[in-house]
Amino acid sequence: MTTGIRAAAQELLDAKQERAQLTESWSELDLATAYAIQDEALRLRKERGETLVGVKLGLTSRAKQQRMGVDAPLLAWLTDGMVLPAGAPMPKLIHPRAEPEIVFVMGERLTGPGVTAATALAAVSQVYGGIEIIDSRYRDYRFTLPDVVADNGSAARFGVGPVGLPPSSLDLSLEAALLEVDGQIVDTATGAAVQGHPAEALALAANTLSERGLALEPGWVVLTGGMTDAVELRPGARVAAHFSHLGSVTVSG
Repeated sequence: MTTGIRAAAQELLDAKQERAQLTESWSELDLATAYAIQDEALRLRKERGETLVGVKLGLTSRAKQQRMGVDAPLLAWLTDGMVLPAGAPMPKLIHPRAEPEIVFVMGERLTGPGVTAATALAAVSQVYGGIEIIDSRYRDYRFTLPDVVADNGSAARFGVGPVGLPPSSLDLSLEAALLEVDGQIVDTATGAAVQGHPAEALALAANTLSERGLALEPGWVVLTGGMTDAVELRPGARVAAHFSHLGSVTVSG
């Protein structure tokens, strides 16, 4: 492990305000090194007492990839330090944004390669609605794919709704989410916005992890990616995601 990887992980983890992209001064930063930075940041989080609880996918919709100027989804780590309990106040973040997500809880270990959406879904115990709070450390949310991977997919906090159902009980491609900000509906989408079906994103996670000798473990939480564009979570604002069958989740800035 190089000093550059350690230093970058520590700098991103400690950032309290937006900063320049890593690639502005590290032009040769590639995806493999970016994931090494991400893994080192996870090690540092564990060192300070956090526990690994799952993974998140980011940029799983083509529209969002185009808007952010990247060309592929990404994978990042979730820890218990990122969990936002219902009703809990939002901690001070840099420039948080909120997006609705389909959330899986794994019932069985899921190992790639060759995982399909069907085999992925069969390994899930429960599906929930959720809201992820993203908070890029980079100025104006501008980054390349290696930048955002190194920044752990802009992961900050996540909240999961109260309704958990077996995935066989609903059609996740048609599961709709209404995104509400301060009482007004600002966006809507279905699960089909996430790689065509959230289970495709889950399969992608398992297959991507397998390239690093890892798997999705029982009990892990998997955030499958934003169904809509993320909205700014201003101080005092209230953002809610209302799902067809998975209840509602609310966070406040």
